[in-house]
Amino acid sequence: MSHTPGVRQAQKRKTRQALLDAALGLLEEQSLSSLGLREVTRAVGVAPTAFYRHFRSTADLGVALVEEALGSLHPMIRTTVSPVEGSDERIARAVELIAGHVAAHPAHVRFIARERHGGVQPVREAIREQLARFAEEVRAELAKDTESTGWSEADLRMLAGLYVDQMLITASLFLETLDAPEEERRRATETATRQLRLISVGRRHWLD
Repeated sequence: MSHTPGVRQAQKRKTRQALLDAALGLLEEQSLSSLGLREVTRAVGVAPTAFYRHFRSTADLGVALVEEALGSLHPMIRTTVSPVEGSDERIARAVELIAGHVAAHPAHVRFIARERHGGVQPVREAIREQLARFAEEVRAELAKDTESTGWSEADLRMLAGLYVDQMLITASLFLETLDAPEEERRRATETATRQLRLISVGRRHWLD
């Protein structure tokens, strides 16, 4: 009997994850604002009342999806601007990491792209908070770089915001070409690389 609480907790975690996975699948074709909890529970095979043991509302579920989609990306985001390599190497690594993430988690990327400006306020706010954290972490990494000597805190924050926005643009670009022919994916990689290089060139000459 001593194992019963642990078994129940494991089952609860399993059901919660199943609800998240089902919602993410349903959101491939619709926005969160149009998603009904009965759709989600039907997909999982549980009673609608079971939903409320895990989430207060579909908005609450959406916030959990934001954390699932973005919460684990902080180390990767910091890595893309780490000053341990030259600028071209950094850009190539950033593009490769973003492309790899999009290929591995297209549904999460699509969810964030759609809901960033969607109709569910708590989800928009959760995404905005995560992106603000990314920007602050990027700012801290940029401040370590010798190229940042003489930069004001305000300008570093501006640059960090540019990098975070560009990473989102790059992710959307790779998402659009995920199932495209190889040549189109290659052009997407070249475009992403050139866009990041443009920011890098502007950075080097900002204090001129």
